[in-house]
Amino acid sequence: MIRILIVDDHPLLREGIAALVNGQPDMTLVAESSNGREAVQAFRTHVPDVTLMDLQMPEMSGLDATSAIRGEFPEARIIVLTTYSGDVQVMRALQAGARAYLLKNMVHKELLDTIRAVHAGKKTLSPEASSELAEHATDDALTKAEIDVLRLIAAGNANKQIADRLSITEETVKGRVRNILSKLGANDRTHAAMIGLKRGIIEL
Repeated sequence: MIRILIVDDHPLLREGIAALVNGQPDMTLVAESSNGREAVQAFRTHVPDVTLMDLQMPEMSGLDATSAIRGEFPEARIIVLTTYSGDVQVMRALQAGARAYLLKNMVHKELLDTIRAVHAGKKTLSPEASSELAEHATDDALTKAEIDVLRLIAAGNANKQIADRLSITEETVKGRVRNILSKLGANDRTHAAMIGLKRGIIEL
């Protein structure tokens, strides 16, 4: 039997997946958690074969929980389940140690096959996630400083406010904004913020 832990802050989604999993002869749901902190505890208690992990959750994100679990249990097999297909989000999940990345809208079609593949030691990406990664594979990544500026742009701050918040000069902000627009292929600040959100570089 493949023993499964599901981590998601939406009870309805957990119920739906529980029904799907428990209907399989080779799978059983051993625990459910509604945030990352609970997930780490549940993993320690049950040591499941496969963990289904949402990314956006209160208290502790799925990425942090994945890193924490993999830090303690390097063999942990974690499948990220999310509504986000942005390439940066995918890369972060894989770097944190996820073995698969699946979009929630594909759960009914692909979840069971993905669980079996990951349990067998394979890594899988949903087609959308793969195409996002491929599309941006050669892009010049934003630096941490540029991401800080982009986050403040998305929150509606002008250059002077950004300079004050980050304790840097307005000229430095302008330079970083130029780099951001160039690296993201954005027409203007609003466009840059939209691309940043879509690709998972920043979150609101």
